[in-house]
Amino acid sequence: MKLRYKIWLEEEGKVFGDGPLDILRRVEKSGSLRQAAAEINMSYSQAWNLVKSLEKRLGFALLKRKVGGESGGGSELTSEARDLMDRFERFREKADQALASIYKEIFEKISDND
Repeated sequence: MKLRYKIWLEEEGKVFGDGPLDILRRVEKSGSLRQAAAEINMSYSQAWNLVKSLEKRLGFALLKRKVGGESGGGSELTSEARDLMDRFERFREKADQALASIYKEIFEKISDND
């Protein structure tokens, strides 16, 4: 058997989890929401709507948008987005450790009794 679970944060709906974390990490690497969306087979408009929805629920901007020009446009993470991402990853890591420990404590006993 294997433990499986999902963790996300809510505030009048889902505001942050693995999906938003993934797309923001991709924006961080590529400098582009459009490219990040394409990498996960999401349309740019879906990605844009997701970010706007999250920003509204969170109460702060996740991305700084750069309008096109000679070098083209792009997106950059805000300091608040970086902080949220770092905190969420630390939280998820600690949750992974705690849940693995609880799983081992409870389910190893079943295996020992066989």
